[in-house]
This record gives sequence, structure tokens and C-alpha cells, in this order.
Amino acid sequence: MELYEAMRTTHAVRDFTDDPLPDEILARILDNARFAPSGGNRQGGHVVVVRSQETRERLVELTATGARRYMAQQKAGEMPWNTVHPTAVTDEQIAGTRVPRGMTEPLRTAPVVLVFLVDLGAVASIDSELDRVGVVSGASVYPLVWNTLLAARNEGFGGVITTMVVAEEPALLELLGAPEGYAVAAVVPLGKPVKQLTKLRRQAVEEFVTLETYSGTPLTDD
Repeated sequence: MELYEAMRTTHAVRDFTDDPLPDEILARILDNARFAPSGGNRQGGHVVVVRSQETRERLVELTATGARRYMAQQKAGEMPWNTVHPTAVTDEQIAGTRVPRGMTEPLRTAPVVLVFLVDLGAVASIDSELDRVGVVSGASVYPLVWNTLLAARNEGFGGVITTMVVAEEPALLELLGAPEGYAVAAVVPLGKPVKQLTKLRRQAVEEFVTLETYSGTPLTDD
């Protein structure tokens, strides 16, 4: 595909056809995705390919923890899992919240599920001593995740980045037999989309890009 077309049409795919995703195509997707940048070119990402239905069912169970809190907070009008605004939702409210099938079903229906891990010993966490949640380490693994989705789009497949399972990270790492010192970055169900979107809704450039300062003049193409 033409690069800009791929960038403008790679959407979050949660509904998949019954078409398989053969290892040959998956290998080609990842063979191209591996050229993503990482801090110091240390390439600390590791991808676990999950096809086993038993493992998928356990992924569904583990995903429910984070998803239940997400939905409870959303229902209460909060920004779910936000570190700036503390939650007022109680444990009882969370426990009584139903998890929508759409948050877990893709893990069952996609022909393959990719779990992206990152070796924490290979990343530079420049923001680790700041009084906020860390984000910089993600720069060494999320380009690989996004490259995978772009490459999948080029092959006629698609997926969605999910992170709800991270609330149960220790159990997931044990399930996958990951070495000590690894973290879970994303779980990506991947397959053939039931519907391929061609128009995505995103902010216009002038709505989130400014010149020189945060409140500077918006960037336009005029």
C-alpha cells in the first residue's frame, strides 16, 4: 500500500472474519515491523504468538480485571485508570460491573493474538524519577506494535492495541513463561477485518499542533 493511505486507514479492528492468518504472512508482517526504532537500538521487544484456545480463555479472564474497573469508572463519569484524577468508584461498584463482550471477544475470535513484551533491562526510563506515571519507556516498544499494525494493514489484516490485561501482569507473565524483568506492553488480536474502514475521525492538525509554545499559533498549511 501507499504509506499515507495505510496510515490514514489503519483502524482499531475488533471484528474478524473466519479467514486464517497463516504463519507465512504473520512472519512477513513481523519481518517488516522489526525495523521499528527503539532506545539505543537495543530492541528489547519480544512477541509471543498465541493461537491456543486455552491460553486465549485465560487471557479473557485476566483482561476482565482491568476492563471491569474501566467500565465502572466510565459509568461514573470518570476518566478510567487515570493517574491525575483519583477514582471515587468503590471496590463493590467495580465488582458489580459487567464487562462488555466487545472488550474480550476479539481475544477469542481473532485467528492469532500477539502479546508484546519488553525487556525492562534494555530500556532507558528517563522519566523514572519524575513525580508522575512513566511513559518514556514505551518509546522502545510501541513503535514495534504500531509497525505491526501498519504491516498487517498492507497485507489486508488488522488488529487493535489492548492493555486491560496489564492490570494482571504478573499472572500473564507467569502464563507465558516470561523471564524476570519483562513487562507487558500490549495484547493485539490480529486477523481479517469484517469491515475495512477508509475514513477515520481524528483531530485536525491545527487542533493539537502549535508553534513555539503550548498556547502558540496553531500550525496550518496556509
